[in-house]
Amino acid sequence: MTITMQSTPGSSGYLELYPERKMSFFKNPYILGLTAVAGIGGLLFGYDTGVISGALLYIKDDFVEVRNSSFLQETIVSMALVGAILGAAAGGWINDAYGRKKATLIADVIFALGSFVMAASPGPYVLIFGRLLVGIGVGIASVTAPVYIAEASPSEIRGGLVSTNVLMITGGQFLSYLINLAFTEVPGTWRWMLGVAAVPAVLQFFFMLFLPESPRWLFIKNRKNEAVVVLTKIYDYARLEDEVDFLTAQYEQESQKRNDIKYWDVFKSKEIRLAFLVGAGLQAFQQFTGINTVMYYSPTIVQMAGFHSNQLALLLSLVVAGMNAAGTVLGIYLIDHAGRKKLALSSLAGVIASLILLAVSFINQSSGSTNDLYGWLAIVGLATYIAFFSPGMGPVPWTMNSEIYPEEYRGICGGMSATVCWVSNLIVSQTFLSIADAIGTGQTFLILAGIAVLAFLFVAVYVPETKGLTFDEVGLIWKERAWGKNPDAQSLVAHGSDT
Repeated sequence: MTITMQSTPGSSGYLELYPERKMSFFKNPYILGLTAVAGIGGLLFGYDTGVISGALLYIKDDFVEVRNSSFLQETIVSMALVGAILGAAAGGWINDAYGRKKATLIADVIFALGSFVMAASPGPYVLIFGRLLVGIGVGIASVTAPVYIAEASPSEIRGGLVSTNVLMITGGQFLSYLINLAFTEVPGTWRWMLGVAAVPAVLQFFFMLFLPESPRWLFIKNRKNEAVVVLTKIYDYARLEDEVDFLTAQYEQESQKRNDIKYWDVFKSKEIRLAFLVGAGLQAFQQFTGINTVMYYSPTIVQMAGFHSNQLALLLSLVVAGMNAAGTVLGIYLIDHAGRKKLALSSLAGVIASLILLAVSFINQSSGSTNDLYGWLAIVGLATYIAFFSPGMGPVPWTMNSEIYPEEYRGICGGMSATVCWVSNLIVSQTFLSIADAIGTGQTFLILAGIAVLAFLFVAVYVPETKGLTFDEVGLIWKERAWGKNPDAQSLVAHGSDT
């Protein structure tokens, strides 16, 4: 059986030929439900990264040794990142060996166990162990959720559906600030803040029991009948037949490639190496352009503008998290309409301008200027940074990493690039304050602006446009880049650039 790229189900040529088979975002409630349940992993991710800042204030009140040790405070915060690195590194292998569904269930069990350990911890060292467990769960979930959603999604709405997972991340951060405010007057404050995280993990575990395995993973494992049952819930009959025929033909052609893929195999293949460079590069630049540091400094920026209330600073954290979530909603729409590359470039252009605004504001403020204009300029810089980052560099790296790797490498490469994300996060969080103390906060924001310029050039030169392309069409792009042009790939890339 021969299937050309133009007739590949879900490709632009196929949908032009059969426009009635095109899927829209809200057309299939089953896909939306699957995305929402898988996205709870993103919620856990966001909640864990946001809740610790408020909980740590009360942990210091309960444990004298934590209050008197900056090292213990830093360890409590950063141990979750260490766990996430370990979880992401192992998550790719777990996904490929046991499937996306079992990987999600494993992540939920580890996360819930870690939440219970933290809530019941009698001292800081048990608390640190709980943070490690929670981090491992988050790391596995950060690999699994985007891949699971992408493999169940029609190509024409894949970007928006995977970006929904990023919305759940930002929503989790927003929820963590709400929980922090809600439990400030409750006995055992921080134990509730950290323990309540088990609730979404338990809910996801329960709902996942009723959801299927990824249809593409089932095909890889030669479980075609189970895969067809899943696909019948996603596509109407006419397109279903084409999807099944294509996946069957693809499995027969590539089954020999799928045996015993190892981590080092990623660097042996030129095509996979190029894809991993793009995926890992996007994840690294997402962190090194400073999203976590800008959000960390948001209360300071408000105080620069003349508002010194601590309560206002807490409320601002809520507003910033809300803006981040709202921007992600815009990104869900734009990522399948404007495209991944254009969205990332426009996002980075705004991020560069915003970081320069923040740098100018902090530099002038530190020089002793009493002009309130610089405080307000900093607030404008903060608002524009979130407004530009959240719809672009928030969802684009996760979406691209869920779609740029071939089937047999998707779990391993997704895990490796997520590990790059968490390592980058750890580096930034552990070095930003030290660099700011050494050379000044304004100058540090200028360094971040310089990194954002490098990120802009990286996206412009290396990142292909994958909007509306099937997994196999994306694979042709890497073949062309690795081995030179061929007519099919050349026309495909031209079409992707035009749209």
